[in-house]
Amino acid sequence: MTLTRYNATASTLTKNRTGGDWCPISGMCVTCVDGCIGMCEIGKSAYRGHEVIYPQPFGIITTASQKAYPIDLSHFNIMGTAVGAHGIAADSDKAIFPNVSLDTTLGHDGGIKLRLPIVIPGLGSTNVARDNWDGLAIGSAMAGVPLTVGENVCAMDVDSKIVRGKVKFSPDLERRVKLYKQWQRNGYGGIFVQANVEDFRLGVLEYALQELGADGVELKWGQGAKDIGGEVKISNLEKAQLLRKRGYIVLPDPLDPFVVKEFHKGTFTEFERHSRVGMVTKEGFLKQVKQLRSAGAKYISLKTGAYRPADLARAVKFSSIAKIDYLTVDGAGGGTGMSPWRMMNEWGVPGVELWSLTHQYCERLAKKGQYVPPIVVAGGFILEDQLFKGLSLCAPYANAIGMARGPLAAVMVGKTIGKAIEGHQLPVYFQRFGGTRESVFVTADWLKREYGKDYNDIPTSAIGLYTYFDRLAQGLRQLMAGNRKFTIKHITRDDIASLTPEATRVSGIPLVSDVDAREVDRILA
Repeated sequence: MTLTRYNATASTLTKNRTGGDWCPISGMCVTCVDGCIGMCEIGKSAYRGHEVIYPQPFGIITTASQKAYPIDLSHFNIMGTAVGAHGIAADSDKAIFPNVSLDTTLGHDGGIKLRLPIVIPGLGSTNVARDNWDGLAIGSAMAGVPLTVGENVCAMDVDSKIVRGKVKFSPDLERRVKLYKQWQRNGYGGIFVQANVEDFRLGVLEYALQELGADGVELKWGQGAKDIGGEVKISNLEKAQLLRKRGYIVLPDPLDPFVVKEFHKGTFTEFERHSRVGMVTKEGFLKQVKQLRSAGAKYISLKTGAYRPADLARAVKFSSIAKIDYLTVDGAGGGTGMSPWRMMNEWGVPGVELWSLTHQYCERLAKKGQYVPPIVVAGGFILEDQLFKGLSLCAPYANAIGMARGPLAAVMVGKTIGKAIEGHQLPVYFQRFGGTRESVFVTADWLKREYGKDYNDIPTSAIGLYTYFDRLAQGLRQLMAGNRKFTIKHITRDDIASLTPEATRVSGIPLVSDVDAREVDRILA
């Protein structure tokens, strides 16, 4: 098992002087030499201090854990079968993979329709989310996948109008919501707006519902990347001062004259903006849900992170009591933005363990006849086999998979290719496909036919996301057809098998050698 005992990582732009020869206990070079300039974590921390806590460079990267957990999704295999079909006639001419339906729903009434079992969770005030929003919004809307506007967007918008502590206008949030809705088709997908402590105080969710027409709202307890509130870096003094006045924790204090002087001198170049952590109680949670429903929210979701099992139990139980429309459970090791690097690696309940516990807790409520909210499992999913395993591991309660880094990567690649095409600087690697976006992106011609004159308004970043989702859709259909499962609701925990005793112990999924034991006895008898 590879643990993060590193004293150097690409995430913090550090490296060991001795390369691969480092102490497995501490991560230090086996010989630390007097005179070394200090390229490792210790060395860089000696002159940049707390800056080295966070992945770098901020604003143009996404990050996730580098830790190899004892159990992950690779410790399960997908079980195919040669018999029958579920969700379609057992007919070789009908039970073909293109006929697999990936439609699913979320919501207490099943009213949130998804063309793919995917949700993009909160992407908020980080630069990388803001700068790539066009691709995220248009691409996910075209694909019929819900998209969530993450925390802190309104207060981070310097042009927001905040009157007596409540947001009245935010051009950034308005643009994000309306862009998605402009490209939303046939009622599929949906745009949700997320809130943390500061957002709730500002009345962001009421503003999103009543003024912008958001399809739903999301309360946030946390995420799988960190155990504290959201962070971003600010390189502009005036903006840092504005955020401080708006109630955020900003380090160092941009209103301190000494700090201002040091900033102008160039002693440091960035401020840190931090959000507060919430204080969860059952009464407080139910009160928030009631308040949002009174404000017009038809759909309310909750996102919880990789907290200890008791907190997961609270999330499941409180969501049941409040009849939340879906609950996103995000396992440790995920992440997109500026999470403290060591925290991202060493904190929280890993995905397989967290999703297995989620299944157990949902089972307990279901056996009592209590409402079980649709579950969205998240935490490092990028390709179709992982989607299938995630849905199976938490079946029948998981309706969708939460994905953030994968979609954002597809958007950024699509954007980069588009710029290269426009600048007639397409690398040789791509020239084998052609020199236009229709020849490079395999879905572009279909989109051109489908959207007509509006096609010219689709950025290549959105085409990149749509094309990535197209790949996931076909790959998932093939896996499901191999298991003879032709709708999402027919996926069960029997569709995967554990490869190790430890994976069985944690998940309750039988070892591959024990799968079908009773049926095997019946057949051979």
